[in-house]
Amino acid sequence: MTEKTPEEMQHAVERLTQEVERLNTHRFVTLHNSLWRLLGFNFMRGLFFGLGSVLGATLLVSMLVYWVGQIEFIPVIGEWAGQIVDQIESGR
Repeated sequence: MTEKTPEEMQHAVERLTQEVERLNTHRFVTLHNSLWRLLGFNFMRGLFFGLGSVLGATLLVSMLVYWVGQIEFIPVIGEWAGQIVDQIESGR
């Protein structure tokens, strides 16, 4: 490893200082500087994750029930699917 001249060291320190200042203004760092901001962000993230999960599961289950309801031409599965559809419709 070669020794650096004082001018090279000064330039390296200046570049490092600029990079640290740039990173300190980054959104990720500013978000984590405040506990309340971090809690609010994570709360909102959790709400939207939960909402998306419920909506996605609802859509997936409804498509699955519709698809199973269309298979009535297969004797064994058709009876089972018909019972499921009847139970779902009677629950409404």
